[in-house]
Amino acid sequence: MDENSEGGGKYSQRAVIAAVDTGEYDIENSVRELTLLAESAGALVVGEVIQKLEKPDMRTYLGSGKLLEVKAVIEAAEADLLITDTELTAARIRNIEQVIDVAVIDRTTLILDIFASNAVSSEGKLQVELAQLQHRLLNLTGSSAALSRLGGGIGTRGPGESKLESDRRHIRARVSLLQSRLEELSERRELTRERRKRGNVPVVSLIGYTNVGKSSLLNAMTGSDVLARDKLFATLDPTARKLYVGDLQQVILIDTVGFVSRLPHRIVEAFKSTLLEMAESDLIVRVADASSSEWKLQLDVTADIIGQMGCSQIAQLTVFNKCDLIDTAAALPGIPVSAKTGFGLERLLSEISKKLSESVIRCELLLPFDKLPLMAVIRERGNVLNEEYTENGLLMTATVDRTMYHLVEEFVRQ
Repeated sequence: MDENSEGGGKYSQRAVIAAVDTGEYDIENSVRELTLLAESAGALVVGEVIQKLEKPDMRTYLGSGKLLEVKAVIEAAEADLLITDTELTAARIRNIEQVIDVAVIDRTTLILDIFASNAVSSEGKLQVELAQLQHRLLNLTGSSAALSRLGGGIGTRGPGESKLESDRRHIRARVSLLQSRLEELSERRELTRERRKRGNVPVVSLIGYTNVGKSSLLNAMTGSDVLARDKLFATLDPTARKLYVGDLQQVILIDTVGFVSRLPHRIVEAFKSTLLEMAESDLIVRVADASSSEWKLQLDVTADIIGQMGCSQIAQLTVFNKCDLIDTAAALPGIPVSAKTGFGLERLLSEISKKLSESVIRCELLLPFDKLPLMAVIRERGNVLNEEYTENGLLMTATVDRTMYHLVEEFVRQ
């Protein structure tokens, strides 16, 4: 059986990509990314058609003439799926399908399909289903033809066909239920964050484009064995691990969901409770793929999401992973590392410690016995590195927040 036949190998469907180039963004990069997304979902891309227009055609996205060209490409390549590089309305999808006679899915549906196949935790599955239902609610009318053609292919994973055929009231009720469940989980996550704050353990978040090696980097830095695959959106749920760096000793390192360009706002909203881990960080480590020619785009996309979450004011470091694959690491505008070989990790740990240390002061204190209540304040807003009772009081070495240093300054040993 051919590896590309249904169920016979890596790819379950054959797809053609269609895109309109309006000059708004780099169309070649976008189509390349869409190809990777399609492959991650299980489709072999066997052709692409790009139409240059001032704006997409209102009825058929590409225009009637170009759509006939797409039909010819689909027939010649024996494709059974068309993937568009832009989110489409139900009317547009219906108009296109009437001409090409194969299923049509848009960029957003494709991303959500990948999310659905990769979601593992209860929270991740709820977040994906919420985003899918909100997206499909907008395209409820006229979607049944596409679903019948797909027959369980890309774009049908997740909440399932039965939900799509339900009326809007039923879907809205389901959306409301999902939002309530996610709020409950968000409250639990908030309690975890509050415990971290009370323990005054600094939080460092790994943020970046999908498949730049964030999970591999977390494993290399912490000695963990978190799932790390060469696949888009392999990680949807935040993963936290302890890490020891410099004088600050213990910090919490968190790996989060990756991004792609033009990630729909509703997806960002659906994953907001997960992304709030970033908002509570003391330091954001922006990770890019040094071996990719599109690392600038990766950093731009990451910066955009950081801005959307209102986290631009948080201290940041830029890290380039996969430097074992290039010869020009020294010229990169950030810290070059390789999770695979360990190159640069010692410097990265040092830079993390240095960045976090900008908000704290390390000092040796001798607290008189009548001032021991200050010990609780120091533990709450600092890290006690070591302590020893002497005849004159409690001798300790600690890192304390600069905002509270004035409370202990008179007890500092010079």
